[in-house]
Amino acid sequence: MAQGTATAGERTEEDTGGSAAAHRGVFGRGMKVLWVAARTEPWVFGVAVVGAMLHAAVTVGSASVLGYLTDHTIIPAFEQGATTTAALVGAAALLMAVGLGKAVGIAMRRMLAALMQFRLQARYRRAVARKYLELPLAWHHRHPTGQLLSNANADVEAAWQPLAPLPMAVGSVFMLVIAAVAMLVTDPLLALVAFVVFPFLVVVNVVFQRRVSPMASRAQALRAEVSGVAHESFDGALVVKTLGREDTETERFTESAHRLRDALIQVGRMRSLFDPVIETLPNFGVLAVLLLGMWRLSTGDIAPGDLVQIAFLFTLLSLPVRSFGWILGDLPRSVVGWDRVQSVLRSEGSMEHGARTLDDGADGIALTARGVVFSYADSYDSDGRDLMSHDVQAPRTTVLDGVDLDIAPGRTVALVGPTGSGKSTLTTVLMRLVDPDAGTVAYDGVDVRELARDQIPRHAALVPQSTFVFEDTVRGNVTLGDDIDDERVWAALRLARADGFIAELDGGLDAPLGEKGTTLSGGQRQRLALARAVVRDPRLLILDDATSAVDPQVEAQILGGLRERDTSATVVVVAYRRATIELADEVVYLERGRVLARGTHTELLETSPGYNRLVTAYERASAENDAARAPVPEGPAPVDPTRRAAVRGDDLTEETSR
Repeated sequence: MAQGTATAGERTEEDTGGSAAAHRGVFGRGMKVLWVAARTEPWVFGVAVVGAMLHAAVTVGSASVLGYLTDHTIIPAFEQGATTTAALVGAAALLMAVGLGKAVGIAMRRMLAALMQFRLQARYRRAVARKYLELPLAWHHRHPTGQLLSNANADVEAAWQPLAPLPMAVGSVFMLVIAAVAMLVTDPLLALVAFVVFPFLVVVNVVFQRRVSPMASRAQALRAEVSGVAHESFDGALVVKTLGREDTETERFTESAHRLRDALIQVGRMRSLFDPVIETLPNFGVLAVLLLGMWRLSTGDIAPGDLVQIAFLFTLLSLPVRSFGWILGDLPRSVVGWDRVQSVLRSEGSMEHGARTLDDGADGIALTARGVVFSYADSYDSDGRDLMSHDVQAPRTTVLDGVDLDIAPGRTVALVGPTGSGKSTLTTVLMRLVDPDAGTVAYDGVDVRELARDQIPRHAALVPQSTFVFEDTVRGNVTLGDDIDDERVWAALRLARADGFIAELDGGLDAPLGEKGTTLSGGQRQRLALARAVVRDPRLLILDDATSAVDPQVEAQILGGLRERDTSATVVVVAYRRATIELADEVVYLERGRVLARGTHTELLETSPGYNRLVTAYERASAENDAARAPVPEGPAPVDPTRRAAVRGDDLTEETSR
């Protein structure tokens, strides 16, 4: 596992390093992402911009108000040594009007910007989740769960992060325009200072954006890596605990977290250099305005109110410029997040469905497979390089090679074979969780690819090797939200021999089950999963070693109950136990992805050496262990006549007679 992590870290640096030209295009690509947001939520964005422009107009207008109050209220009060109540009330009213206008503008801008941001995040999270459901299982095999979680959460959030300051930045453009006009009207010479300072601010923003873009891109990719390592460790907590690998997993997560920490610190350092410059340049501008303004005030070229107005405008303009910096700082992460989300939404491989339906009947499904071939794409090459993240044709490993099956309705067939023979893969092909590379699978003579989308879940059910229990009630785990009455639920639980321990739970069907069924044993989880499948009365039931944690007696009762139902389903069971195999009507023996033999258990014991060796391996091992533990009798060791005959060439009958 540590090796895989190192490879992932090297891959992150390689993939996110990119070319300088690519990072220079971040601004243009980021603007396209923001245009998508504005086009998707035009009314919300428009009203938010109106609020931002209202705030900008009132803010710039407040400079004129301050200049007016300076000339008509403050200076006369100093000159006369007193002022009037009317002057104070008028000044207070003007200031309150300015404050109210700013408050309304800020409220509109912030609330609607947040509304647009959160609505788009929710929209794209749903889109990613829907795409995950549409994509075939083969696609999910090639993508780690941690990466999928990161795409649906962190990447979606990052893509729309710049939306929070976006209306403010648009309003800031309006503020800059009217502020520039106001300064030119008030005093063109002082306004020239702004026109000298602002180009420097633009240059600093551009330099920052280009420097921080690769750093932010790498940090965003590392977030997905940390998420993947964490998910893998948490999901494999039982393995980690039982094998005492806590220190190894902690070190593995620490390495990923430290790489992310270092990447974020790099971004933070760049921001720490950028923010003071953005703060300082407008302040230098204010200082220059005051120095030049004092000289012009001494010569009588401008009034005190004009100087106050322009100086105040300069102090206001630093915030709009900073809003551009916030957007530019978020754009690299936004572009990376957008690209990663779009890579999911553009993924191909969705299964095509026809429009044909199957008849509802009491009999099981006639299951047919012809020339089924299936292979998995290799995720990594011999050097540990992730082939899925590079533009290369990944080699494939064939798991099923020309499988043919004919299963009559209502029959129970056991799939038997050594580890790696393709049994579990065949069950996923039969359920059309994946499509074969070649060949066909048919239900009642209809190719499964011609069936409507709802037909296979309606008529067939799979109980996989790995049982998953939701953090829900017993009823919720059996019905999964379907409208199924409690009587049918209890009937399914009885058939799965789960009604006994469910009845003992506090609450019965309403008893809450822990995450992944931590309150249940392995056998109980398997029986609950079996009840989840049979409650829907499937005509085809596929059990992928689904009763391995159940004792043989209960397993025999379950399989017997399935055969005694009013609706006799076709049952395909991946079996390892001899007791389970003997309950089947027919046995199909697979080896290296091919069907080598089929028939009854007794027939295959006599006609298939590979099958015989496999199913009698346990008995032979037990006999050898019993012989090894048997006490050695006193006296000379018994003679093995076969061995003596082989050594001496004596007649076996003569040797044994001695």
